[in-house]
Amino acid sequence: MKIAILGCGWLGLELGKRLREQNHEVRGSVTRHERMQEVRAAGLVPYSIKLYEKGIQGDIRSFLSGVNTLIIDIPPGLRKNPEVNFVKKIKKLIPYIEKSYLQKVIFTSSTSVYEDTLDFPTYDENAETDNSNDISVQLRNTELLFLNNEHFSASILRFGGLIGPERHPVKYLSGKTGIKDPEAPVNLVHQEDCIKAVFKLMDKEKDNSVWNVVYPEHPTKEEYYSAIAKKRNLESPEFDHSQPSKGKKISSEKLIKELKFEFSTPV
Repeated sequence: MKIAILGCGWLGLELGKRLREQNHEVRGSVTRHERMQEVRAAGLVPYSIKLYEKGIQGDIRSFLSGVNTLIIDIPPGLRKNPEVNFVKKIKKLIPYIEKSYLQKVIFTSSTSVYEDTLDFPTYDENAETDNSNDISVQLRNTELLFLNNEHFSASILRFGGLIGPERHPVKYLSGKTGIKDPEAPVNLVHQEDCIKAVFKLMDKEKDNSVWNVVYPEHPTKEEYYSAIAKKRNLESPEFDHSQPSKGKKISSEKLIKELKFEFSTPV
């Protein structure tokens, strides 16, 4: 199978390596030319492609030509740059996907589309998304660009907080003080299970739906990060209890039941 991964970052590059191990032909894009050798060394065909609100830089036609499945794993960058219009960027991509005649799109989204509240609701894929937050609104509108398109089948994977090799939030929280929402449940997922979920959805040919991908255990932020810091011999973070915590729990029951998915790597 010919597969294109738009965005070979921390998750996308490792996913590409796993797909190559199964003898798929994989094309991988990066935004910086200096990373193309890294993609090539992983066995992928490298492309330099960057999305802008006014157009696309790079040979997007060649990147998509003859591809069966497109996996889109590009960070919106909305937290660092709130002025970015991620929806406009993706709108520039859609016509190229339509003209390429590929059959399947997998778009990696985020559980940040769901609202944090004082009562810690449990959200499944049918829950309303957060309309009060620009990041959530942009992510949801981007998802709909794929779900509402009749030219291809689209699966939306809403990942929780990503952890894995060389990546864990405790590194940034260690030793910090005044951390908010100590009682909020954590919603995390390991890189291994993210990759496993992508493989499962690749096998589901006709799908136009959303899938939550979060490890089904939700200790509080304070319990979890204090324990992880101790385990890694790091300085424990200190939490702010002066205000009520806001949070949520994300359910992955749909993924578990409908696709017989088993999470393999605890968080």
